[in-house]
Amino acid sequence: MKARIPKHREFLISFPEDMDQARQDEAWGKLNQILEDYKKEGKSVYTPTFIEDCQDKVDVLKAEYGFDYTIELR
Repeated sequence: MKARIPKHREFLISFPEDMDQARQDEAWGKLNQILEDYKKEGKSVYTPTFIEDCQDKVDVLKAEYGFDYTIELR
């Protein structure tokens, strides 16, 4: 059986090496909450506007936690 997964863009998060694990876990929890809230709207990471819909919220967390991200086509 074959399945075709549509191409989509996604955030690739990179935490600073000197960030402690508890702070990373806290940030991941908040990033996952953004995704869960997005799913509650009936959308997924395959929604064509996923990046645009979530980028402002991710940027707020980026400023708070100091991580970097790139956006890649997968």
